[in-house]
Amino acid sequence: MVAPSSSNKARNKKKTPPSPSANSEIALPDLKASAQSPAFPLVAFFWPARTNTSQWVILPLALMIVGLYRWCAGLWGYSGFQTPPMHGDYEAQRHWMEITTQLPISQWYFYGLEYWGLDYPPLTAYHSWVLGKVGAIFNPSWFALYSSRGIEDQLLKVYMRATVMVSEYITYIPATIILNRKFAQLRGVNKWESSIALVAILMQPSTILIDHAHFQYNTVMLGFVLASMSSLFSDRYMWACVFFVAALCFKQMALYYAPAMFAYLIGACLLPQIRISRFLGIAVVTILSFALSFAPLLLGSLYDNYRGISAPLSTTDRNVNPLFSLILPYINTESFLYPPLLQLTQAVHRIFPFARGLFEDKVANIWCAIHTAHKLHTYPIPLLQRVSLSATIIAILPACMTISLFPRKELLPWALASSAWGFFLCSFQVHEKSVLLPLLPLTILLGGDGGLGIEMRAWIGWANMLGVWTLFPLLKRDELRMPYGILSLLWAYLLGLPPTSLDLYIGNQAKKSGVRTSTTLMHLGFYTFMVLWHAAEAFLDPPKTKPDLWVVLNVLIGAAGFGICYLWCTWQLISRSGVLEEWLGFRAHMQEKEKPKEAKKSSLPSSGEKATRPTPPRQAKEVKSPSPGSQKGTRATPPREAKKSGNGKGQKKS
Repeated sequence: MVAPSSSNKARNKKKTPPSPSANSEIALPDLKASAQSPAFPLVAFFWPARTNTSQWVILPLALMIVGLYRWCAGLWGYSGFQTPPMHGDYEAQRHWMEITTQLPISQWYFYGLEYWGLDYPPLTAYHSWVLGKVGAIFNPSWFALYSSRGIEDQLLKVYMRATVMVSEYITYIPATIILNRKFAQLRGVNKWESSIALVAILMQPSTILIDHAHFQYNTVMLGFVLASMSSLFSDRYMWACVFFVAALCFKQMALYYAPAMFAYLIGACLLPQIRISRFLGIAVVTILSFALSFAPLLLGSLYDNYRGISAPLSTTDRNVNPLFSLILPYINTESFLYPPLLQLTQAVHRIFPFARGLFEDKVANIWCAIHTAHKLHTYPIPLLQRVSLSATIIAILPACMTISLFPRKELLPWALASSAWGFFLCSFQVHEKSVLLPLLPLTILLGGDGGLGIEMRAWIGWANMLGVWTLFPLLKRDELRMPYGILSLLWAYLLGLPPTSLDLYIGNQAKKSGVRTSTTLMHLGFYTFMVLWHAAEAFLDPPKTKPDLWVVLNVLIGAAGFGICYLWCTWQLISRSGVLEEWLGFRAHMQEKEKPKEAKKSSLPSSGEKATRPTPPRQAKEVKSPSPGSQKGTRATPPREAKKSGNGKGQKKS
């Protein structure tokens, strides 16, 4: 009988389930039961599925659970609920659906600027148009022009909450799943641990509270960013450009990632060898993606102009749209270029509102922290713009330089996190909700090797808990204390973080993990302050002379913590890139090369030493005067021959 081939053996061999013991920090030895036990509650929930449970069972259950928490967060109020006349972000999103469905496209960026004028890129406008058209099928009065302002119909609230869920499950959720799997494959993480990390990422409290409680569509933009990262992990550079341009054209906040992403692509084109075709492909695809994003807006303005519909010119004066006023003297109002240029400059002017100020409201970044002690609004805005631009460039430079010199896939999340922290801390016109951007790539690292280990979980968990804590003043204004407390404490409990557990920092497991004492003291100090701050804010009234005391303390502590997060991410990026080893190795190599030169120099005699140096033995015998009986000019016996002459055999000539 013919023995089966090796390929048949490999095919018939039963696959062994991934052992949770591969990561000893999430599965701890239980000495009493002579087995392993979960290290923290989220692992315990997945413990029965650690053997051969199919991913087609785990994934749907996980998505249903995270979806349930998202929907429950929407049962509370929203931004601007019962707070006329401006209401809040909920009304802004609804108003944009009203504008895009009821007005010609040439007037989208001109209408209602004193109320909630459209100030996001075109993809947000198209997204609002689609949602407005669908919502009008159920009730046209929800988006009636002008008369629908401030509407608070309960069915409209259900519809708006549903649009966030559907948009997220179309973009953010699939992108997170795909990226998490690719990252796990890249770093050699098994599917069981990857599923645990996926739930931890999707249960991140800040994202749920801002989008599903406060109300926004940030996850659409974040989903495009994750799709771009996933494409880079698969070496699909053109698709990465398409998705990242989509993120930029949905929300301009994606610029936080742009320098690091650009540096990574440049490095991928130049190292380890120059790839001109890849560079040209990236450039062409990026330009075409931007062109396609703005094409409906620009072509629509041409069509409206053909029909005799034009944008209101009263809003294009030098004070409102300085960009258009610069080109107005050089273009004829009858030219076919006039409408698209008007639309383009107005859109750019609305998307980048430099006239608003250095920061909006109280946000935990450098400028707001400085403003508490030294008022920055006394300086002219152009000066503040230049200072913030310089500070931002300095902050993002280490990440950009490192990722361009070492364009490795596993370093990309670190570079994006460092760049986003630099923007959040130093850039112009920062919102408190922008903290979602640096937290996203940082939280993605939970799916990598060691991501669920004690040290990484401690740092990532601390950054997320600090981030959601800085959002509390915003959520408090919207009466969202309850979902804030539930979701933040639930996430802390699932990952074994303070204040629900101290196992990460105190105990045998913490000692074995090697967490530094300085890290433990710092993290626990921040956690303690956050708990005490909540107690003081809830039960103590601030002094009458300082009514914003609690908010100011939130800003100061948050800015300090985010500064530490930025330094940690930047240090991790640099140390993991190997640049320090290469530099130190280069220094050591150069020092080794210098040692023989120094030794040679030290062995050479100086000018004073040459005069007093003793004559070598051979030279000494050459200068000896010959004996009287010897022949004239006879050569002195060398040392080797002298030995022979001592034996009596060297006397022939004498």
